[in-house]
Amino acid sequence: MITSNEQATRAQMAKKLLAASEQIHNEAAVMAAVDKVAAEITRDLADSNPLMLCVLAGGVPFAGSLMTRLQFPLDFDYLHATRYGENTVGTTLSWRAFPRLPVKDRVVLVVDDILDEGVTLAAIQERLLKMGAAEVRIAVFANKEKAGEKPVKADYIGLDVPDRFVFGFGMDVQGAWRNLPAVYAVRDPRSLA
Repeated sequence: MITSNEQATRAQMAKKLLAASEQIHNEAAVMAAVDKVAAEITRDLADSNPLMLCVLAGGVPFAGSLMTRLQFPLDFDYLHATRYGENTVGTTLSWRAFPRLPVKDRVVLVVDDILDEGVTLAAIQERLLKMGAAEVRIAVFANKEKAGEKPVKADYIGLDVPDRFVFGFGMDVQGAWRNLPAVYAVRDPRSLA
C-alpha cells in the first residue's frame, strides 16, 4: 500500500518531469488527429459492424474520443496486455485481461495509445487472429518514429512522435500524466532515472 507521503512524493516528481519536458503536439493537434483517424475508420469500416477493442490503460483517452466520432454501429470491449506497467522500458509481455466479447469471424479494430517498438501490438494482433478474428485493424494515436522495421504496422495513425520518451493523451511517464490533453516529450532521459 502506498502511503500519503509516497503519493505526495510521486506527485511532486510527476510535476517536475512535466516542467522539464516540452510540448510537441498541442490539444488542437491532438483533436485534429482524432478527427482524421475517425474519418479514415468510417471510410473503411462503417458497414462492417466492427468490434472495437481498447488496449488498457493507455488507449482509453484515444478510444473514448474516437468512439464519439464514429457514427456507425459497433461493439466495444477491451483487453489488457502490457510490457511496461509503470516502467519506462518494456519487458516480458503480460496478459492481464482478454476480451469478453467473442472475436470469431469479426472485423476487430484494436485501439491503442502508441506504436513504439510494435512488440505488444504484434502479439495482440497474432492472438486475436488465433482466436478467429476475420480481420484485425490497428489504430494508434501516436506512431514513434524509429529506425528499422517494426513487427506490425498500424492501419490508422493519429500523429507521429519523435524517438524520445513521450507522454500525455493516454501515454504515461512513470504512471503519471495519461490525462494530459496534449503530448509532451522528455528533454533529458536522465530525468527518468
